[in-house]
Amino acid sequence: MSFDDLQHETLADQLLELAAKSGAEAAEVLQSRSLAYPVFFEANRLKQLESAQAEGTALRLWRNGCPGLAVAYGPVEPQALVDRAIALSQLNEPETIELAGASQVRYPDLGESVPVEQLVSWGRESIARLRDANPDLICTAEWECEAETTRLINSNGLDCGYTDTTLSCYLSAEWVRGDDFLSVSDGQTQRGSLDPIALANQVLQRLEWAEHTAPPPIGRIPILFTSKAADMLWGTVQAALNGKQVIEGASPWSDRLNTLVISEGLTLSQQPNVGPFSCPFDDEGTPTRSITFIDQGVLQLFYTDFTTGRVLGSGTTGNGFRPGLGSYPTPGMFNVIVQPAGRASTGKSLPELIATLDSGLIIDQMLGGGAGISGEFSINVDLGYHVKHGAVIGRVKDTMVSGNVYTALKQLIELGGDADWNGSCYTPSLVVDGLSVTGRS
Repeated sequence: MSFDDLQHETLADQLLELAAKSGAEAAEVLQSRSLAYPVFFEANRLKQLESAQAEGTALRLWRNGCPGLAVAYGPVEPQALVDRAIALSQLNEPETIELAGASQVRYPDLGESVPVEQLVSWGRESIARLRDANPDLICTAEWECEAETTRLINSNGLDCGYTDTTLSCYLSAEWVRGDDFLSVSDGQTQRGSLDPIALANQVLQRLEWAEHTAPPPIGRIPILFTSKAADMLWGTVQAALNGKQVIEGASPWSDRLNTLVISEGLTLSQQPNVGPFSCPFDDEGTPTRSITFIDQGVLQLFYTDFTTGRVLGSGTTGNGFRPGLGSYPTPGMFNVIVQPAGRASTGKSLPELIATLDSGLIIDQMLGGGAGISGEFSINVDLGYHVKHGAVIGRVKDTMVSGNVYTALKQLIELGGDADWNGSCYTPSLVVDGLSVTGRS
């Protein structure tokens, strides 16, 4: 352990000690250190290599029952951080103090790092694949390896931590043909290895479909959301499952426990040990666990942190996360797994799904913020394709899709077997009904 590492380890204990001496009844310290090696490509060529290091410490304490939160980035002057948290606590109202109990666990590290040379090689390989197929493409890419170490300790005797190493990439291809400009992008997030050829092939497939333009199919027709675009639907579902939204009466599912809320063909769960977004504990120190929130379309449970779990009477589900070090914990989901109800995902591939459509629209990229918790949305299709008699006949332009997420998910036609990570949601493509398409014929 280096001198800097030793200072980092002892800082958290020192902050807890100083907080107690300053009159705090309880305190916790969350520390985060990250080291990233991003590799950038621009206009088909390697542009630059970087090394980005960040370190942050968040102290949350309660004095006279009032919470105070102070954050420092980089070197920390312990007493100054404690004094700042104490001063902020004087501006807040008293609250119930809720901290995880005593436990000391160093969880196994996750993922493996790769050298910068490998990232460069993957980047060049993906761009070469695209330009071999179409020399007119202008490509941009970013490939990165990032290691983040998290440690959380509190005055109850909790001390837990782990290091998470993830690999991620983003690949974009621009195609200019006269007045027609097309941009297609995709990405991956994994642990251990990335697949540059698979990523490039996904982009090439979209470019091939976009070679011709076609009038959009107008009216109420089946819509195929690719796994990338389907994240818009599941973002609304995650908001509806948020225990805080339930308490505030904002969730349309507040009184729908144990009732059918989406298609019987869908199950939505959280699997903390699966995929590149897995984590052993939340930002309150509660160990994460496997939970099925929707089983065969039936709502089973809302996700909560300490506070919302106490109000709802369900207790915490281990979903107390901070949007940033300077934020208080709030309910948040991670590693959301969408799959067919009652069985493993063995559905059709994307081409097989397309072949089932007599007339429909594929949505792959959208413009706009998508749907809110109400489920109502009206989006412009950035990248979409007209399907006729089971085949893509071209890219659509000036097209808008509107409807309601909850209605669409009750009218599921088919769920694909091509699940992929999009953010922290693992979802396949899916075909739904109940949405309207408008645009220029």
